[in-house]
Amino acid sequence: MSTYTVINPSTAEPVTEVALATVEQTDALIERAQEAFPAWRDLAPGARATLLRRFAAVVDDHIDELAELEVRNAGHTWSNATWEAGNVRDVLNYYSAAPERLFGRQIPVAGGVNLTFHEPLGVVGVIVPWNFPMPIAGWGFAPALAAGNCVVLKPAELTPLTAIRIAELALEAGLPEGVFTVIPGKGSVVGERFVTHPLVRKICFTGSTEVGKQIMAGCADQVKRCTLELGGKSANVVFADADLAKAAATAPYAVFDNAGQDCCARSRILVERSAYDEFLGLLEPAVKGMKVLDPGDRSSEMGPLISARQRETVQGFLDEVDVAYTGSAPAGDGFWLPPTVVLAESPDERIWREEVFGPVVAVMPFDDEQDAIDKANDTEYGLSGSVFTRDLGRALRVSRGVAAGNLSVNSHASVRYWTPFGGYKQSGLGRELGPDAPQAFTEEKNVFISDE
Repeated sequence: MSTYTVINPSTAEPVTEVALATVEQTDALIERAQEAFPAWRDLAPGARATLLRRFAAVVDDHIDELAELEVRNAGHTWSNATWEAGNVRDVLNYYSAAPERLFGRQIPVAGGVNLTFHEPLGVVGVIVPWNFPMPIAGWGFAPALAAGNCVVLKPAELTPLTAIRIAELALEAGLPEGVFTVIPGKGSVVGERFVTHPLVRKICFTGSTEVGKQIMAGCADQVKRCTLELGGKSANVVFADADLAKAAATAPYAVFDNAGQDCCARSRILVERSAYDEFLGLLEPAVKGMKVLDPGDRSSEMGPLISARQRETVQGFLDEVDVAYTGSAPAGDGFWLPPTVVLAESPDERIWREEVFGPVVAVMPFDDEQDAIDKANDTEYGLSGSVFTRDLGRALRVSRGVAAGNLSVNSHASVRYWTPFGGYKQSGLGRELGPDAPQAFTEEKNVFISDE
């Protein structure tokens, strides 16, 4: 049996060894999930809801334990890791209300009664990335379980520890064996088998656009459903009439959170030309003031990159450009890079167009409202973004004009579990979260009953 050595990214030291599943083991666990499906599907809605609430309560009892695991495994700051564990709890609580609210409809017809039903798909495969291991897992498994499906989940090789522990907590909460199964392994083994196995009826994937395209192509062979949450190159658009002090103070946290390893990162800042110099002057102390410390330090605001490979990738972008200024980062072991600001001169520059997935932000001026929209949309991605202005009409026009799935005005809030989340263009397919998410894990059945 092969294993993977989990590395602490803040120290570059080994944490533990995790066994990687083979294709045969993956098949056996998928088949076990299929065997568990009929009983879970047929469980009374109220009983399924009770188990999900119990699951949430058990997660809540282990918030600090899960956060500590994520600090060591993913290099997340303590404040981020505790929020992420709490998000799993909150998402489970939110979707625990869904089993009793999976409503169908009665549609008027002649000669009888027409009813619709939302029925679960069966086994759902959830493939989770390394940048936010806990929340993204919960966004997949919570609504899928609520809708009556069984779930097999593959964590990223780099960050499997919290997923493994959450699966243990599910059993502790009383979920039956086989209903929620975590299968650590390589993407080319476990993830690929989720795509090709005929018993897996839907794939939820979060990760790179390149891999997402491969998964989408693989799902086509079986006409298998997929939800894809992929890359981003989001724009933070700052108009001259905005509260520039607020815009500059908040901009670093919109891109350097999780060391920039966030598909929603506002990694392009567009500033109206008349306010460009003033904004840059306000941005510099905000960047240099970020507390980039050991993630176990309760005051840390940014931790390390996930791996040496990721650090090398990000450094490769920086080697091509002139850096305007940087913040600080710890010296010594670990995969550290300081928060970095680059002044982009052309929209053709690689650092402006490609997803860096590191603590780097590029800044460029724009001339007017239409120029801002055009520059924001000049990307293959369309996941998130922000607009800073005091003009409500402009805020609405630009928000409607920017082709992205999640926009914030005078804010950088991208994700709330009770609102839908997903991207335009090559940022993804489908939506996660929000009140309708459980329906995305169902088939809609139409039944006509004749009264003759």
